[in-house]
Amino acid sequence: MSSKKVLVITYYWPPAGGPGVQRWLKFVKYLVDFNATPFVFCPENPSYPIVDETLVNEIPEGIEIVKRPIKEPYRFASAFSSKSTKNISSGIIPKSKKQSLIEKLLLFIRGNFFIPDARKNWIKPSVKFLSKFISENDIDSIITSGPPHSLHLIGLALKNTIGVKWIADFRDPWTTIGYHKEMKLTSRAKKKHRTLESRVLNNADEIIVTSNNTKAEFSSKTKQPITVITNGYDSHNVTIDKKDEKFTFSHIGSLLSERNPQVLWEVLSEIISESEDFAENFQLNLIGVVSEEVIQSIRYHQLDKYMNIMGYVEHKEALAYQMKSQVLLLIEIDSEDTKSIIPGKVFEYLISETPILAIGPSDSDVEKIIKSTNTGFYFTYDDKDNLKTKILSLFADYKSQNIEVNAVGLEQYSRKSLTEKLSKIIHRV
Repeated sequence: MSSKKVLVITYYWPPAGGPGVQRWLKFVKYLVDFNATPFVFCPENPSYPIVDETLVNEIPEGIEIVKRPIKEPYRFASAFSSKSTKNISSGIIPKSKKQSLIEKLLLFIRGNFFIPDARKNWIKPSVKFLSKFISENDIDSIITSGPPHSLHLIGLALKNTIGVKWIADFRDPWTTIGYHKEMKLTSRAKKKHRTLESRVLNNADEIIVTSNNTKAEFSSKTKQPITVITNGYDSHNVTIDKKDEKFTFSHIGSLLSERNPQVLWEVLSEIISESEDFAENFQLNLIGVVSEEVIQSIRYHQLDKYMNIMGYVEHKEALAYQMKSQVLLLIEIDSEDTKSIIPGKVFEYLISETPILAIGPSDSDVEKIIKSTNTGFYFTYDDKDNLKTKILSLFADYKSQNIEVNAVGLEQYSRKSLTEKLSKIIHRV
């Protein structure tokens, strides 16, 4: 099998923090093991909502990384409201009735004047530069990773102008992603999104998605080949001395306004009022960005004295929290649109040897992964009684020092195994 040169076009690259950067950082790390030489194209001066400088140390040696300037509207918008701008760019969008006038204005502008997203101004200069770069470096194929989906439009333009082989990687869906409903889109804007999505799906040589539900959705929109390659876990050298002494429930990652499990807060409040032992031992760790609405809900249920808000932490520290905690919380919005969303942290949760307590919509991809790997428990938002029973059961196990996870079938989600799957697509196109 001859070696292939592949250009990865991504917005998120170290020092970007958060889950978006991990996918291609790890693919690039292992592609060289499967007869592929990766190049990376990313912005020179991006507006990352989260920064993690430690991830720079994980960039593989010898990889050629090409950076070009990008003009983003968030810098201009922050002159009006830096907090609202940062929240919106991070995905924290308040419910409509709680949005300020500035937030409503910013969302309307973002949704209707920057289609498909706020990085659209990077398309033309990138296409101009890459048309020459691809030829000069004998690149065999390109991979675009979205969101931001404007990067797929770079791939579309390069496909149409120079005929390069193109793989479109969708970390999330496009027109059905949940936050589109909060973007104040006009009918014209919605139509333009659907048109651009269709062009990408029907012109890419191969399409990669991260969930079976997204594959089912896209299969109704295109005849092009679609492959599911989930996110995954990588080996690491993080160790802990022991588990937390407290009965800690830890949520790692963003808790957006809509990702607010009232049923969980109700159950925890009830148990605390009923059990002095539980109240003395319980602690709720929130590690990452948390919306004000979620905090208010926790306070409303009188759980604020048990709440420990850590904010964003570096990746290795997040791994340590996963391993130290007694229970890991995984919360998804209760919506049809979120059944296909598999947060990247799920796969690190799987190898943490910590039970997962997940709440989300029924028949989601996350539910199938947790149940098939025997790594935790999944509940819908209307399953209060069973949720309460399970939390009490976990507390009993904690008291007897008998909380265990007997995971199965995890190797399929290792970053190296997933990269091998990706390499077969690269060599096929």
